[in-house]
Amino acid sequence: MTFTKSELKKIYYYLKLPRNIEQKMLLLLRKGKLSKWFSGIGQEAIAVGVTYALNKDDYIFPMHRNLGVFTTRELDLEKLFSQLMGKQGGYTKGRDRTFHFGDKDKNIIGMISHLAAMLPVANGLALSSKLNKTKKIALSFIGDGSTSEGDFHESLNLAAVWELPVIFLIENNGYGLSTPNEEQFKCKDLVDKAKGYGIKGEIVDGNNILDVCSVIKKYSKLIRNNPQPILIEAKTFRIRGHEEASGVKYVPKNLIEKWKKEDPVLKFEKKLLSENILTKDKIKEIDHKINSKIDLVINNVLGKNSPYSSESKEVEDVFAKSKFNKIKNKSEDKEEMRFVDSIKNALYLKMKEDKNVLLLGQDIAEYGGVFKVTEGFLEEFGYDRVRNTPIIESAAIGAAFGLSLGGFKPIVELQFADFVSNGFNQIVNNLAKTHYRWGEPVNVTLRLPTGAGIGGGPFHSQSNESTFFHIPGIKIVYPSNPEDAKGLLVSAIDDPNPVMFFEHKALYRSMKSYISKDIYNIEFGKLKVLKEGTDLTIVCYGLAVSWIMEFSKESKYSIEVLDLRTLVPLDKEGIFKSVKKTNKVLIVHEDNLTGGIGSEISSIISENCFEYLDAPIMRLGSLDTPIPFTGEIEQKIYFPKTKIDKTVDFLINY
Repeated sequence: MTFTKSELKKIYYYLKLPRNIEQKMLLLLRKGKLSKWFSGIGQEAIAVGVTYALNKDDYIFPMHRNLGVFTTRELDLEKLFSQLMGKQGGYTKGRDRTFHFGDKDKNIIGMISHLAAMLPVANGLALSSKLNKTKKIALSFIGDGSTSEGDFHESLNLAAVWELPVIFLIENNGYGLSTPNEEQFKCKDLVDKAKGYGIKGEIVDGNNILDVCSVIKKYSKLIRNNPQPILIEAKTFRIRGHEEASGVKYVPKNLIEKWKKEDPVLKFEKKLLSENILTKDKIKEIDHKINSKIDLVINNVLGKNSPYSSESKEVEDVFAKSKFNKIKNKSEDKEEMRFVDSIKNALYLKMKEDKNVLLLGQDIAEYGGVFKVTEGFLEEFGYDRVRNTPIIESAAIGAAFGLSLGGFKPIVELQFADFVSNGFNQIVNNLAKTHYRWGEPVNVTLRLPTGAGIGGGPFHSQSNESTFFHIPGIKIVYPSNPEDAKGLLVSAIDDPNPVMFFEHKALYRSMKSYISKDIYNIEFGKLKVLKEGTDLTIVCYGLAVSWIMEFSKESKYSIEVLDLRTLVPLDKEGIFKSVKKTNKVLIVHEDNLTGGIGSEISSIISENCFEYLDAPIMRLGSLDTPIPFTGEIEQKIYFPKTKIDKTVDFLINY
């Protein structure tokens, strides 16, 4: 690739800018005006070269040492420095540090601290580009140490199978934090991993900015017209610590001296001087111009206050604002549907209505999913919208996040709720925290076939909703009947926030009711009073609702039954209203008793309704053991069903 003199001068400016900024940031760090810094000195050619070579509407996923991405994309320096220095006006309002943010206007999606976690998200944005035929590509940076992470392998495999226009760029700088390469991997070069996934790979001199530009230009042109993933290994070296506090005592001094001679800025200057493109005076002039610009902005930012907030503002920003617009049914026609049919019907109607709705999951296409919820969807909607994934969870959920950033409404089917543990990081650190951190809505729905009662044993029967109940930023829905399942799923798909939608497997084909054939929705955070009563309030959700409704039919007491329907948001006022009426309360759920959602509900009631209570708040949950396989143990020992009668008697007669 050839470059004009004008281009070479521009590239030099872009290369020098992050170097000069960083030198000043290191001074601020020593003065205590900056809390932390991850140095990219000696590696600028990669970030700058990549960004310069890509189109401005291509997506970039940078990391700690990629200041050059932000400066070459010409982000507003005052806003950027406010972010880096923790001042008012930064990208994350003081809620996160350094480059943990995104700027959708500049097509930059920032990192989280969990390494390799953004690679699946890059896949999702690359897929959105492929589906929309925009010819945009995604490029995600990753360090050499992060190539050992599961998300790296899942992402390369998924990108290869789906033929996505994405570049994975490894900055091989010799060390993890302090662990040298020979203790991290045994292959000769990291790019060798490309062969295992059937994709192209290439090594580039990461300290030669023109080589970086040329390689990125070559492959970006290729994959725009012939979508496929590329693995590039940029060889470089980290001459400073992982972050400044860690130092470099573990690095042999001769290695640092060797790589200092390969400094990308000095190498490029030498080339430009030798070819009479720049003079030493011109270099000084550029240096002065950059420093004057930086100093002005830094002085302005140093004078700014720390970000101001309040308790209400912090809580308010956890979720993207969503306005419930009730869908009016076109007709009163009803049809008998099983629970599983109502889920299928909701998905079908939303996919017919909204082309941005698409499905991802294992075996959901030709096979129709383990529970046959999506059977026939492939023929109706095509593979672009009903897409099998490999046997992965983390990369599928991360890809859904990327699709959401690309304007889609992805729904991920987990084969069983038990397997969501493999996608835990993507849920709690990417989906849940993004809006709070930098204000971007994340419209992702996770469908989780959950619960026991089917003889599935410890790994196909878990109720794990309480695990995520603790994580701010996730909405949790858990219907107990076909009518609610359909209306709540429609609402979940349209909500601009991540929603975990729990569907009880034991109810799929055992429960049926007449519900509207047309599309309708149900507002989150509104419990349903299934049965009015005056003696006792029983709060429940999911399968426990069936237990309580069955019990209440035979009970001699006047029992008020509350079906929560959504756990986040929780209808606290609805619970309080009932407790104040009956003065006694029992909370029942299928999940294990200890640490279950019932514990939190009990605390909320105690704090807000203590003076109305005539008896202790009681909880019933399953035994604190893994779920047994044998039906006899599951039904009679593990489940709390057998304790309902005695517990109710105790409360009524207290």
